[in-house]
Order: sequence, then structure tokens, then C-alpha cells
Amino acid sequence: MKLGRRTVLKGSATVGGTLLLSRAASGGLETLVTAQPERQAAPVEDYVPTTCWIGKQDCGILARRIDGRVVSLQGHPQHPRNQGRLCPKGVAQIMAVYDPNRVKTPLIRTNEKGISGTWRQASWDEALTLVGERIKEVRARDKRLLVWQKGRSKAEPFYDVAFVRASGATGLGHGAFCSDAGYRAAEYALGLHGVLHPDFRYTRYLLSWGWNITNAGGNKLCWITWPQLLTQARERGLKVVAVDPRRRGAGPFADEWLPVRPATDLALALALGNALIAQGTIDREYLIRYTNSPFLVKPDGTFLRVDGKEQVWNEASQSATPPDARDVKPALEGTFTVAGQSVKTAYQLFKEHVARYTPEWAAEVCGVEAAAIRRVARELGENAQIGSTIVVDGVTVPYRPVGIMAYHMAQQELGFQALRAMITVFMLLGAVGAVGGMHLDFGWKVHGNYKALDEIKIKDPPYNIVLGDSKYFPINSKNPALAARVMVNPQKYGVDYVPEVLIVHMTNPVIAFGSQPDIVEAYKKFKFVAVIDPWLSETADYFADVVLPAATMEKYEGPLGVSDPYTSATTLRLPPMNPLYQSRGDIDIYLDLCEKAGILYGKDGYLDQLNQALALKDPQKLELNAKPGVREILDRWAKSNGIAEGIAYFERNGVQVKGPISPKSLYGYVTDPPFGGVRHRLYGESLLRYQGEMRAKGVEPIYWQDYTPLPTWRTPTMEGSPPEYDQYLTSYKMVEV
Repeated sequence: MKLGRRTVLKGSATVGGTLLLSRAASGGLETLVTAQPERQAAPVEDYVPTTCWIGKQDCGILARRIDGRVVSLQGHPQHPRNQGRLCPKGVAQIMAVYDPNRVKTPLIRTNEKGISGTWRQASWDEALTLVGERIKEVRARDKRLLVWQKGRSKAEPFYDVAFVRASGATGLGHGAFCSDAGYRAAEYALGLHGVLHPDFRYTRYLLSWGWNITNAGGNKLCWITWPQLLTQARERGLKVVAVDPRRRGAGPFADEWLPVRPATDLALALALGNALIAQGTIDREYLIRYTNSPFLVKPDGTFLRVDGKEQVWNEASQSATPPDARDVKPALEGTFTVAGQSVKTAYQLFKEHVARYTPEWAAEVCGVEAAAIRRVARELGENAQIGSTIVVDGVTVPYRPVGIMAYHMAQQELGFQALRAMITVFMLLGAVGAVGGMHLDFGWKVHGNYKALDEIKIKDPPYNIVLGDSKYFPINSKNPALAARVMVNPQKYGVDYVPEVLIVHMTNPVIAFGSQPDIVEAYKKFKFVAVIDPWLSETADYFADVVLPAATMEKYEGPLGVSDPYTSATTLRLPPMNPLYQSRGDIDIYLDLCEKAGILYGKDGYLDQLNQALALKDPQKLELNAKPGVREILDRWAKSNGIAEGIAYFERNGVQVKGPISPKSLYGYVTDPPFGGVRHRLYGESLLRYQGEMRAKGVEPIYWQDYTPLPTWRTPTMEGSPPEYDQYLTSYKMVEV
């Protein structure tokens, strides 16, 4: 190779007169080329686009490199979520890349488990072969013996979907330690996969419920986008009422602070519902047309049905009629007699139900003055402007400029029903999916759980370790602490096996999840544990047999949806440099691991599952008998989605900004059909059914007491603590920490 005096090679570096070419610069070969010291090439500086690896927001990054090594990170100015900015964690993640404590090679344990590990270095082939053989062996006996545990997944099609399906593993998430209670409440009540956030561009009145306004993220986004939108909304005159045990950073960003007692959010929401009905500020048209409020309910709590069809009281014919009958005029409230039995509308039952939850009652429970509760209800009703419309991008949409931000406060004992009650408040106002109103996602697409959570079949034992479809937890989030508790005493819960092999992907369960004693005892029962992680976590140190060193941000991952609430966009995580040490990208690890385990090729193998998970279309589908590279897979995905350049488009631009989200996708009222064609559940009949089945199967009240068709207050368990425990502990976290 001849090098001219001014030759510059990307990805190269000069050290002591020796030119080092990276794999990228030398076509896959590491090459040493001797050069004269006086002819050293000038350092090469460039910027490559990639995506934040630390946060859940997946912000766009421009990585500044010198001679192929990343030296600093800055925000990508064309990225819709962060618009050229990075939070402190985003900037600091370069420390993770160069952390000297990273696991540098595959490790195999040499001492017993349950104590701090001693290790020997291994080759990738040896380590992957060992893990693959363990997977292959337990799958041959019983696929239930294999468990896969994640933290936050950064490439769900590759990990959560394709690997779990191909391997048959039981997949564990992080359950109620995140905001799953809020997700399940929204899926059940409305059919959307998300937790509560406002339409910041149009809302005039916001309940900031458990949201740290100046130092936190929210539903689907972390620290940058929401505060930016909040600040802009404040400049337009938004009023903010902060509902939180602590004032935190609300300061000048909130107009009022309601210091609610910890874990009494449900009581406050029920009282707001009471006050809204008492003052008459309800959206009758929305409740009748788009919810099950007019459905007739029998004395046993079930819907009146004729030929399997729910009935409403038709004021035109003065008779019970299907809600979709021609010229039907459903009654919203009232008690009627049908076939000799008394029936009430679901809304009538709700109205009677919340009558007991007066602002005075709530003041005693949650510590917020009754006058303040009534004032907030009045202001919600006034600002909702029920009956009004607005034109957005040429589309006329109902206008209800009252919103709510509520996310991680779902992490409480009554979280599911508390979030249902908050949703109900905005259902009464007709603000669900309206301009300025309550939103949950960045589009209106009905999630599969809307139907699934309403049609659960509670089975008899034996159950699986997450107790799915069980008499204990019919609505289930695959909580890892629950699975650990079951493993400690499987007979108690009707489980007839104990898993043997665990794959831990980018999480540290011993530290990250609650019920630590149960998790420790459960992990002692695993015969083999493999951890995929850049660091030797406490979980790996005490329980791993093999540690597979994953790269940090220097890897491929995705595809990643990076839409903000108003702009549609997609990106990929691109490696800004080669993985350091002997680490590998996670997807590379899974491809090799599946090959070693005998589940990579053929029908229903990992590649077949990837075709389905990535929705690859011909001719971009992966061949089922040849192992592709990760870049090739993502290139096929991009081309399958209409990007002619394939992955080269992202390597050049970093992000595909598709443009503004149409009002017909964003606002439920004007989707086709409205709200995705489903009725929102003010009344949860199936919850009552589950309660009855659970009671009939003989489980203790603690399991079924909150399966109520309407959100129902009860005193949280912590209030039964001994008298000496007379204080509450609340936790918070600063983004800089």
C-alpha cells in the first residue's frame, strides 16, 4: 500500500509512526502499515449520526470522532425529539463507552454461585457454545425451563419477539416497577398502549399528577421533549395544577399545588368525578356514542344481553334495543324494567357509585381541601368547553383543552384503578382523544389488549411461573418479582416446575427490582444463568455462569420509532465506532447464540421469526438457511419499508422524518372509524366476572378485592402498619444522578 504525504484514511489512527487501520477502513482486516514519522497523516475528524443508548427517548446524536474514535457527543439538530439537544445523561454516556470496568471478554465462572464470582476469560466460541448447549438441552425436555429476563428493550423485534418466540422462553419484563399498571388501565378502558399525557399544543388546563415538571420525562419520552412542550404551552397561557406529595421542581411552572397524601390518588380522582357530575359538566354525547355508559346492567352487575348483544334503553321506542340499532336514542341515565327485572344504565351505576366520594370525604382521606377539589373540578368543567370544535389542518375536531400528565405514579398498590379513575374524569368531560385533551400515544391504534383483557379465561392449575391466566393474577404484566416469589414456593401457587436456565439481558434484577430476598432465593434455583451486559452487575457477579460482554452504544439496534406527539419519525441505532475490547452488539450475540442452540434456521427459527417481527416483505425477507449480518438485516428492513437507499439513508441522515402526524391519526374522534371502532369502558363488566371466578376458586380477598367494575376506594395496605411506622417514604430521582 502506497501512502502519499497528504493521504487521509477514515477510521485510521497513527501511533508512534505506525498507521493503524480499523476493520472498517481495511475492508474487514486489521492491518499494520509502517510509515515514516515525518510523513504522519493528519488526524481525521468527522461526525457520524447515531441514537442515544441511555434514555428511553432515543434522541438523535452526532458523534464527533477523531481517527475513528468517538471523543464527544452532541444532539442531532434534525431529530424531532431532541432538536439538537442532549440531556446530561445523553452527553455523559461516552463515559460508558470508555468505562475501564466494562467486561472486556466473555467470562466463565470458576467458583460456586451465590457469592462474588471468580472468573476465567473465554473465547466467544467457547462461551456461546456453552450457553447454546444449555438452551438446547432444556428445550428438548421442557421449554418452560427456559426464562428470558429483560430490562428496557432497545430492539424489541429482535429480543422480546423473535428470540422469545424462537426459543419458547418465558419472557419477563419489569412489570409494575415501571408504569405497567397505567398501561393496563389504558388498554382496558380505551384500547391504547400508553399512559396519560396532554395535547400540549392546545391544552389550556393541565393536571400535572405525580409528574416532576422540570426534571422528568413521561409517557414514552424522557427528559427533553415534554419540558420543551410544557414551556411553550406556558408561554401560551397554560394553567398547571400540580398534584403530588412533594412540590419538587414545579415552582414557577405550576399555578397551584395540591399536596395529596401518598397512595391516595384514587380517592382524589373519584372525588373529582363526583364534583363534575354534581356541577353538570359532562359530555353526554361522547358518553352515549363512544362509551358503554348507556349499556343496561342487571342487578347481578352483568350487562343485559339479547342474543348475545348488549342492550340500551331506547328513549324513542321506550324499550331495550341494541346500541347500533337504526334510529336508536339511548338513555344515558335512569332505571328501567325489562322482562320483569330492574336494570340501570352503566352511567347511572357510576353516578350512584361516586355519590359517596364527596370532596369532603376525599379531604379526610387525601389531605386536599374540599374547596380545592371543587375548584379544580369547576375549572376543569369550564376549560373543557364541552360542545366546542376546532379546525386543525383542515379537519374539524371536538375541542376539549383540558389535559393530564400522569405516568410513574402508577407505581402504587392501587395503580390500575387509580389510573382508571383518572381516565374516567376525562371521559366525563369528553376530553379523551380530543384536541387539547387527554392522550396516551402519538396516534390512535387500538392495542390487542383491549380485547384480550376483556376475554381472559381463568384456568385451573398447573400455572406458569408468571401466573398468567391464573386465579391469582388474571390481568398480568409478567412481573419478575412475582415470578421469583412463585419459584421460591411453586406448590403454593399451583406451579409444577422450576425453571433451570435463565438469560438476563441488560438488567440487574437483584438491585433493580423489588422483593430482593425472593429474587435472590429464586436465582439460587437456576441451574444455569447467562448474562448479556457490558458490566459485571451484582446479578452477574453472584449468579452468572457465563457473562457475554455486550457493546454499549457502539452497535446496531432498532428499528426505533422516534415520533414526538406531532411529528412521525423512525431511526436506527448505528455504531459510531467499532465495539471496544471483545464486546459485541447484542443482535450479533443473539444470532450466534441461536445458531449454537439450534434455533437459528428453518421454519419458526430465529430468522423466520425476524421476518415476521420486522414485517419484512418480499424480496427483502431473510433466507432461512443462511446467517445474515446485522447491517444486512436492517438494510432489508429499511428497503422493505420503502427506503430505496436502505440503511445507507440512516447512515447519511441519522433519522427519517416522515412529517406531521395527521389529525385523523392523532385525534380519536376523527379516526376512521372514530376511536378505532371500539367503545370505551366506563364500566368494567369483565373485571366483575374475573372477581366472581377468583372467589369461586377459593383465593384470598387480597387477590380479587380490586377487580371491581368501577374504580373503588379501599385503604392501602400500608395504613395497617404498626403505630410506630407513622411516616411515609416517597422516592425521587434527578436526571443528573
